[in-house]
Amino acid sequence: MTRIAIAQLGSVAFDAAATVEKAAAAIAEAAAAGAKVIVFPEAFLGTYPKALSFGSPVGRRTEEGRDEFLRSWNAAVELRGPELEAIAEAAREHRIFVVMGVIERAGRTMYCTIAMLDEHGALAGHHRKVMPTGSERLIWGFGDGSTLPVVNSPAGSLGSVVCWENYMPLLRAAMYGQGVEIYCAPTADDRDTWLPTMRHIALEGRCWVLTACQVMRRSDYPDDYAALFATKPDDMLMRGGSAVISPRGEVVAGPVYGEECILYAEVDREETVRQSLDFDAVGHYARPDLFSLTVDTEPKHAVTPSH
Repeated sequence: MTRIAIAQLGSVAFDAAATVEKAAAAIAEAAAAGAKVIVFPEAFLGTYPKALSFGSPVGRRTEEGRDEFLRSWNAAVELRGPELEAIAEAAREHRIFVVMGVIERAGRTMYCTIAMLDEHGALAGHHRKVMPTGSERLIWGFGDGSTLPVVNSPAGSLGSVVCWENYMPLLRAAMYGQGVEIYCAPTADDRDTWLPTMRHIALEGRCWVLTACQVMRRSDYPDDYAALFATKPDDMLMRGGSAVISPRGEVVAGPVYGEECILYAEVDREETVRQSLDFDAVGHYARPDLFSLTVDTEPKHAVTPSH
């Protein structure tokens, strides 16, 4: 059995340095409680811009929207930058594997990314969201198949799928095909419909599902934050709902709504095998003579220098 933790926390909006301090404190607390893996929400480091439109009706962009984009870009972090290095140092100091949702800055493009930092502080892998949802497509780039890894962690083989990517059956199959045991689902979806989705995935993949969502009120964002809904100070923009689900589809921790907290659960990687007696989506329950999936894992570049 391995103890894992879910950090249901909110960002310090558009302040990466302060958010790093908050994350480091949670990492220390979880490690002191015996956790070997801790999962943070989608876009925790960099800020999820819930309720913004970036001044972009069809056919026009406003100067105010460009200012909002600039603020998000300035708050974003680089994979090899000082903010993630500080998280890596906390992981190394406390010997804990960290799954961190970030807004990644790469040149002038941002990506919704999950950085997976091992207990030695090394970047074990990262996943860029392959399909931003709705208006996210305006502000974030698209990940490619080179960032769909399943990596070793103290709790088992670990992969990350972000928010509504979890509704993509073929992406889930790509995770199952790599033998994922610890299926991390950082999200900004706090609706009642999210938990049934997580339970389905746990049963479908016969894996442990760890989902993490932020808790953020309108008052947690700057005064000039142009939210199109949840406009009163106490209005909730994200209410949490983080949880841990077993390979049986049973909720073993959470969901918790409306408050920041750290959830804990004990996971047993052998349970993924026990529950595969009667179902293995990419093994004995598959029909490769009828259905198959090919995943292109080559990185894609807009400009490739010729040598």
